[in-house]
Amino acid sequence: MSLFTPTAFINPLKRKASALLLPMLCLWPLSGQVQAIVASPVLPAPALLSAQDSDPTTLGWMQGFPPPPEKRLSVADGSFFTFPALRYSVVHMREFLPTVNVSRGITMSQLFPKAIDKAIAEIEFTPWHSHKTMTFADSLWHNYTDGIVVLHKGKLVYEDYFGALTPKNKHAAMSVTKSFTGTLAAMLVAEGALDDTKTVAEYVPELTDSAFGDATVRQVLDMTTGLKYSEDYADPDAEIWAYSTAGNPLPKPKEYQGPVGYFEYLQQVKKQGEHGEAFAYKTINSDALGWIISRVTGKSVAELLSEKIWQRLGMEQDAYYQVDELGIPFAGGGLSAGLRDMARFGELIRNQGRWKNKQIIPAAVIADIQQGADPEAFAKAGYNSLKGWSYRNMWWVTHNNNGAFAARGVHGQTIYIDPKAEMVLVRFASHPVASNSANDATSLPAYQAVADYLMTKD
Repeated sequence: MSLFTPTAFINPLKRKASALLLPMLCLWPLSGQVQAIVASPVLPAPALLSAQDSDPTTLGWMQGFPPPPEKRLSVADGSFFTFPALRYSVVHMREFLPTVNVSRGITMSQLFPKAIDKAIAEIEFTPWHSHKTMTFADSLWHNYTDGIVVLHKGKLVYEDYFGALTPKNKHAAMSVTKSFTGTLAAMLVAEGALDDTKTVAEYVPELTDSAFGDATVRQVLDMTTGLKYSEDYADPDAEIWAYSTAGNPLPKPKEYQGPVGYFEYLQQVKKQGEHGEAFAYKTINSDALGWIISRVTGKSVAELLSEKIWQRLGMEQDAYYQVDELGIPFAGGGLSAGLRDMARFGELIRNQGRWKNKQIIPAAVIADIQQGADPEAFAKAGYNSLKGWSYRNMWWVTHNNNGAFAARGVHGQTIYIDPKAEMVLVRFASHPVASNSANDATSLPAYQAVADYLMTKD
């Protein structure tokens, strides 16, 4: 997700107060492990608006010429990313922040063949820790879905849009971005341009004295680095605040003397623990990897994604990245793209890197992702609801019977690939709670139910 937090320059004491007084404000978190600000034990949490009642079109955010004061959203005061306003902002990030384009080129877009199956909406499943069934369609409302696409054997079998999202515009992918970064790096490894056994310092000497210096590229790819870095938004002293401030593209206060931009911050990260011992989901790994990619190729991640993926798949739309004040794309969560284009990428991955009889991604890259990493190292991160999973090349690997794996981002973003069911499911969402733990109980069993149903089809 985006690195600049709207509270990046708030006094630490005020930040702590905000965590208590604004329990549902998610302070623009960065990763799937980041917890939303939780309710104070003293103050009761307010009731959340439903997906229907928080519909951004109905609420009229930023509508009018100019919009009336009560409907205006701003980066400067953070109002653009508080619920329910965030349901508008995730589809309009470029209007709030500086970005760089990911060009689709000038090729013809390649549309999916359609085989719409209305029965998918009525598929029933039982959410975790519940005795009541729910339909797939109901789960979409429950999880504040903005857009959903399901592919089966490359055909579009289900598609729907909600809120501010339409087939014509783009949505913030949040930490799904990491899987694009990881895939690009894994491609460079397979092509021999990048050696994942070498240390980060061998590629980026500027990181020699940082915690990344003696980590291998593989340890960065799989997030098994030992870094002193916390993304706990309830802690006013957490490193996330300094990182957020560094990446903030808005003018910094005159008294500011900290690092400027993502890369300068990475140079001051300290080591905590040993590399290679445990999985620890920390966004700064993705930005370090982005720097490695750029140093090896001489191109930004935005340029490389355009060259290697976007221009080769016949995407319908350009995508874009949010950037820091130095124009560096946020490789850990800054991508926004069209829903169908995300599905094209998912289908490319499902087909072992082949697209229209061309090998776009080396098959070895996909095989490496699918084999996953060490579940025991993953278990040390404490994801109790994701037992048996692992993390490889910045993809989440379930190790379930269908061999499913996924790209995941806060507020409910996902590219979920089920090889056995020959299914790709892509969802954009704007759940008021950032952490995926808030929607996994209904999302993951819903995905499995759709996969089970599709496996009964010809």
